[in-house]
Amino acid sequence: MSTVIDIADAVVGAIQSGSYGEPVAVERKYRPTFELADLTEVQVSVVPRAVSITTATRDSSYFDCAIDVGVQKKVNADQAEDIDALMTLVEQIADQLRMKRLDDAPEAAWVSIENEPAFASEHLDQQRVFTSVLTVTYRVRR
Repeated sequence: MSTVIDIADAVVGAIQSGSYGEPVAVERKYRPTFELADLTEVQVSVVPRAVSITTATRDSSYFDCAIDVGVQKKVNADQAEDIDALMTLVEQIADQLRMKRLDDAPEAAWVSIENEPAFASEHLDQQRVFTSVLTVTYRVRR
């Protein structure tokens, strides 16, 4: 299988092994689209985003694999405590992945996590859906 898919699957396993304030459903997807009715519970989507390949030595390369981790749930946009809880969940997932090797892909070294922007305000305004995306990058040498 491809390197980025192996890492995405390992990220799913790492998130599933964590303990959070509320239950989360985690799944690797290519198109993380949901009906609003499906978002009554927290949905966590893991999506391969990008691969950057650079030279490591004359006969090996670094594969920097970026994986998006999306957190979505239908909310009352006027209830700050509901959004606060989801922001905390996003940070808990980041902490679960930050500076750690993946059990199912131990050859992948953690490089970075980005959460830019922290949440999609247009999703709150237009659909009453909290959406936040973490981009986690791992490096594999092969």
